[in-house]
Amino acid sequence: MKINIVILDSDQIYLNRLLSHLQTKYSSKLEIYSFTKLDLALAKVQEAKVDVFLADNGFDIDVESLPNRCGFAYLVSSSEVETYRDQVAVSKFQKLDLFYRQILSIYSEKAGTVTGLKFTDEACQIIAFATPAGGVGSSTMAAACARHFAARGGKTLYLNLEQFGSADSFFDADGQFGMSDIIFSLKSQKANLAMKLESAVKFDEETGVYFYSESKLALDMREIHIPELVHLLSVIQLTQSYSYVILDMDFALSPEHLPLFRMLHAFISVSDGSEIANYKIERAFEAMEALEQDEDFPLYKRMAILYNKFSNKTGESLDLECRVLGGAPRYEHAHVSQILDRLDKLDVFQAALNSPSTTPQA
Repeated sequence: MKINIVILDSDQIYLNRLLSHLQTKYSSKLEIYSFTKLDLALAKVQEAKVDVFLADNGFDIDVESLPNRCGFAYLVSSSEVETYRDQVAVSKFQKLDLFYRQILSIYSEKAGTVTGLKFTDEACQIIAFATPAGGVGSSTMAAACARHFAARGGKTLYLNLEQFGSADSFFDADGQFGMSDIIFSLKSQKANLAMKLESAVKFDEETGVYFYSESKLALDMREIHIPELVHLLSVIQLTQSYSYVILDMDFALSPEHLPLFRMLHAFISVSDGSEIANYKIERAFEAMEALEQDEDFPLYKRMAILYNKFSNKTGESLDLECRVLGGAPRYEHAHVSQILDRLDKLDVFQAALNSPSTTPQA
């Protein structure tokens, strides 16, 4: 995937230097067009599918006339300036990787809402764990899944989005930032979300899993709405920082969630096989089928069942027309770390991505 970018600056020397650095390091990710004349730059923006337009603040740009899909920012000399003429400002003189990440952030503001946006095979694969049945160990399975892919060489991010959940229950690392800082960046709509994501992420050296610490207050998690979550995941994908993102979510189902579901490669519900858990999941899957028919969206095909704490003596398998990945027994008198050590060695997690139906739909 290449981002088409137009850069307008009257300083030809600066342009040449910037293009040389960008093309050396990001030639596989950026298609760059540079101009010193406003009319030529605007013509290119209008005629081509330009994703990002950067213009020196010496030019006065009619932003309203730009194509809807095109993100825009002014180039400024000071790194202290965040906005200029009510538009995002990007410092001309900063580290190249930070400059590039701001391009990604600007692009993501549009990419998250453009209909038909598709990610290439290089994009990270997103697996969501959410179940209407409580107490079945869905979060434990999600954490084990993250450990599974990390142990096999995939750079993996565990993202706990439950209101009362906590990644710190499963992973440990030093750092001062957490989900509250990510939420603030989302809400403030500043152009530094990609950089905030990078600065706030923690790395558990023992398991090899990246994660974000819990929010300062559980109520903070209620501030993340579906459009913001889609935007967050879009930025994560566009940075191409991870091979896998494991979402640990509260279960919810409505037409508003469809933009999120379209991004998923697999949607896993966990059951312990008990009568109550199975009944709730059956009800949820019935609702999913109805939603799929109303919205003409193949959600059901990427659904899968995973059993945890299952016993043939007390549990029964669900009778649903969806994939069953397998399961794990109850580990008596074991600590969470001991359970995870056993679970992450299971092959059931890889099976979640072995179906051709796991390709996200735009």
